[in-house]
Amino acid sequence: MAALYGGRHRWKRINCLHIFSRKLTGKYDYDLLVIGGGSGGLACSKEAAQLGQKVAVLDYVEPSAKGTKWGLGGTCVNVGCIPKKLMHQAALLGTAVKDAKKYGWQIPDTISHDWPTMAEAIQNHVKSLNWGHRVQLQDKKVKYMNLKGSLVDEHTVRGLSKAGKETVLTAKNIVIATGGRPKYPTNIPGAAEHGITSDDIFWLKKSPGKTLVVGASYVALECAGFLKGIGLDTTVMVRSIALRGFDQQMASLVTDYMEAHGTRFAWKSVPNRVDQLSSGALQVTWSDTQTGSVHKDTFDSVLWAVGRAPETKALGLDKLGVQLNKETGKIVVGPDESTSVPNIYAFGDIGEGRPELTPTAIKAGKLLARRLAGQSTELMNYDNVPTTVFTPLEYSRVGLSEEEAEKRHGKDGIEIYHAFYKPLEFTVAERDASQCYIKVVCEQGGNGKILGLHFTGPNAGEVAQGFAMGFQCGATYSHLIQTVGIHPTCAEEVVKVHITKRSGLDATVTGC
Repeated sequence: MAALYGGRHRWKRINCLHIFSRKLTGKYDYDLLVIGGGSGGLACSKEAAQLGQKVAVLDYVEPSAKGTKWGLGGTCVNVGCIPKKLMHQAALLGTAVKDAKKYGWQIPDTISHDWPTMAEAIQNHVKSLNWGHRVQLQDKKVKYMNLKGSLVDEHTVRGLSKAGKETVLTAKNIVIATGGRPKYPTNIPGAAEHGITSDDIFWLKKSPGKTLVVGASYVALECAGFLKGIGLDTTVMVRSIALRGFDQQMASLVTDYMEAHGTRFAWKSVPNRVDQLSSGALQVTWSDTQTGSVHKDTFDSVLWAVGRAPETKALGLDKLGVQLNKETGKIVVGPDESTSVPNIYAFGDIGEGRPELTPTAIKAGKLLARRLAGQSTELMNYDNVPTTVFTPLEYSRVGLSEEEAEKRHGKDGIEIYHAFYKPLEFTVAERDASQCYIKVVCEQGGNGKILGLHFTGPNAGEVAQGFAMGFQCGATYSHLIQTVGIHPTCAEEVVKVHITKRSGLDATVTGC
């Protein structure tokens, strides 16, 4: 029990647990209590502490179905962005080694990749980040507790330790930033028993071997990309379309590149069951949804990447009347991240309609902390958030897809400038650049306000980050073509686009 303050108090009994409850006019243990120690929750807590608030963070990681567990920092640090980008880099290095021969490096004809070496190095880096987060919280006077938090009322949280010990804490404001976890299909025999998810892949001690990736989200394609890139036999099973919600022309370029470089795709297919053979291999049975034909193959690993579920079930939200979206299970939030219950806020992946992206959660968390501390009224702007899919051929976007722009403005209300280009680095290496493409979606007429920008190619995230700022400044096509490019770069091709889709002219860039 937290230290007691002077004043009148009252007791109440909740679920056989006697807890101490202060009158709302009295003091609380904390000004702000954050449930969830991911990127957003940590950013919110540290920002609040810097503004003079007394802050605590509760974080507890339930092991995955396979028993995988990790430290402080949430999905991004432990089982998302960081290890994913590092394994993506491992795959890119494999391609670079092959290119190096053309550049004069004497490379043995046979090279191989060692998963344990890579995995240990990446896992050690992640553990250093876990420790770094704990140190930062301590330095900023944020109280960190390894407890599973649930709500008792709008000012009270019950924390449960691994050993089952209960701690009750009170706060003026409570913030929920628990994020989500990968889902297993519930209607496929053997799926959970024999499969893994992105919660497991980065913590495997030995190579997953021949792998079936089920799903076509960015998580699925990124994982399949680096697995194939380090030399593993990899198949992606796609029920309908790849990269739902993204520009579909760009999505096709991404998967075309992957197929051209050895990743197999089972299109329009759904798994029926997963069985473990006496050899230990996994036999997967699936159906082609177009022909009805049934297929079987064996794999060493089956990776499910079929969506994520918000971590809301154990929070006790229903008892307090916190409104959830019945279909997604996410918390319904207002523009200021408020929930339907006063003093309780939620943001990040757990918020309905919010982008499931680390940088948005970090920024939203900081802005929320400033508002709750009375230091600002600024709201998070969720429009034109840039993002990158770290597939073998990277894809970055900011703004609207072609489909969404056409839906909002009509086919005749938009103008699309595009170009197929070849990165200079690809030339000597004699690499195929058929899928290196740029698309700029603009409003028709006037200065041509830019509605969306899409880029496939090397270092796509680095290219898009700078252009994303232009969206915040109301960038137009006129601004774009007035910008001088940096030569020779891939990014300069963006400011040179001049051929419209409407014209039907060849958009292939020629010359240097």
